[in-house]
Amino acid sequence: MARRKKIYEGKAKILYEGPEPGTIVQYFKDDATAFNAEKKDVIDGKGVLNNRLSEFFMNGLAQIGVPTHFIRRLNMREQLVRSCEIVPLEVIVRNYAAGSMSKRLGIAEGTQLPRPIVEYCYKDDALGDPLVTEEHIAAFGWASQQDMEDILSLALRVNDFLSGVMLAVGIRLVDFKIEIGRVYDGDFQRLIIADEISPDSCRLWDIETGQKLDKDVFRRDLGSLTDAYSEVARRLGVLPQSNVSKPTLIN
Repeated sequence: MARRKKIYEGKAKILYEGPEPGTIVQYFKDDATAFNAEKKDVIDGKGVLNNRLSEFFMNGLAQIGVPTHFIRRLNMREQLVRSCEIVPLEVIVRNYAAGSMSKRLGIAEGTQLPRPIVEYCYKDDALGDPLVTEEHIAAFGWASQQDMEDILSLALRVNDFLSGVMLAVGIRLVDFKIEIGRVYDGDFQRLIIADEISPDSCRLWDIETGQKLDKDVFRRDLGSLTDAYSEVARRLGVLPQSNVSKPTLIN
């Protein structure tokens, strides 16, 4: 079997050249990082859970007409995705104050916001992914005005979908971040959801208890990250019960 060509390795995933032109194999690692990779660990089974959860969310978005890069899951840790040009922005949707917003604005964590607030960060690890405005985005040509309108629309549609799915299983969607990709069909460009949607990229709180079921468990040393992610998977019915407790097998 020929060795695959690695395209890129990030903090949580490795991208390999796909089997067909225009495709990429996305491999989910067990690595966990926080505070711009100042805190690191390897969490057994994390990559398996994120792969399966991201598949679940991407398929759900496709069913309601939201375009994504997801093609199919290949095995427990890998999925085949469409190659795309990543817009250099993290798109953050906030429903409740938490994390950096609480620190910046002095709003108590858990405060419901008057409406979903969409923020943008410039994707640059060396700079700590700084918060930017639409004026920065336009001035530096990271996205056009039409792109920004489309990105906002996509972000809010994802928010509606995720909020409803989570509410149905007793989880509050506090906030989440997504990445956007550009794909071209001839001269026509369209924007799609790329990267992943998982507890790594969302804040998820149990509605009744406020228990955190996301990467804040790792950031704040609140217990087992695998247990938290497994609870999300269990409630959503993503993994069979027998696989949730030991999600480390690779096929």
